[in-house]
Amino acid sequence: MHAFAQQVSLAADNGEFTGGLALILLITVPLLAYVVLVIGALISVLGSPQSFGMKIVWIVLVFVAPFLGSILWFVIGRSNARRTA
Repeated sequence: MHAFAQQVSLAADNGEFTGGLALILLITVPLLAYVVLVIGALISVLGSPQSFGMKIVWIVLVFVAPFLGSILWFVIGRSNARRTA
């Protein structure tokens, strides 16, 4: 176990983990942004002044096509909900 710790320490000193950390960040940051976008869209739909039926339509769209549905909600649905209210 001690030899493994020394190898990890040497690898860190040589900068061998820099690529791994960059890869983790490259995957984690967009995934986190995606989750925040979808959850934000769902919260926004539920809090909108639209009718119950339109809320269901938007929620189904966000679940069926999460990225596209969320973007469409923020671009089209949200502004339409404000106009009708």
